[in-house]
Amino acid sequence: MPPDITIYTDGAARGNPGPGGYGVVLMSGKRRKELSEGFRLTTNNRMELLAVIKGLEALKIPGSRVTIYTDSKYVADAVTKGWVFQWEQKGFKKKKNPDLWKRFLELFRQHKVQLVWVKGHNNIRENERCDRLAVEASYGKNLKEDTGYIASQQDNTLFDNPEKG
Repeated sequence: MPPDITIYTDGAARGNPGPGGYGVVLMSGKRRKELSEGFRLTTNNRMELLAVIKGLEALKIPGSRVTIYTDSKYVADAVTKGWVFQWEQKGFKKKKNPDLWKRFLELFRQHKVQLVWVKGHNNIRENERCDRLAVEASYGKNLKEDTGYIASQQDNTLFDNPEKG
């Protein structure tokens, strides 16, 4: 029987866009793992969603029962209110971060996932730890490039708006 897993996540960006990072704490029984990574140029919402993705990517047993705690209304509401499934049906037309949402949905469907929104900076120990991990990652020396963010910006600036012409 797959284990019960608890995941806490947080994302941060210094500027929006700006340098950013994510932090993840995974727990199951006595096991605990922390993940974090920083990026040169990204957004807070991308880091919030990427934290959830990275937590799910770390799971090795399909069908696990997973409770994810996030302080991101963007992520929590998109899932619990079913918006992301509507966005998917419409091909994510005019929605931000489709690259990440597609990754999320593929992982989400491999497990039994419950998303729970928690208030940030409210003395929830593991959420506070994720926040520290995310902020520290955003200050890293070898920040990665968020290629999904860069590509979305290039798509928006590749051509002039035809209605302006």
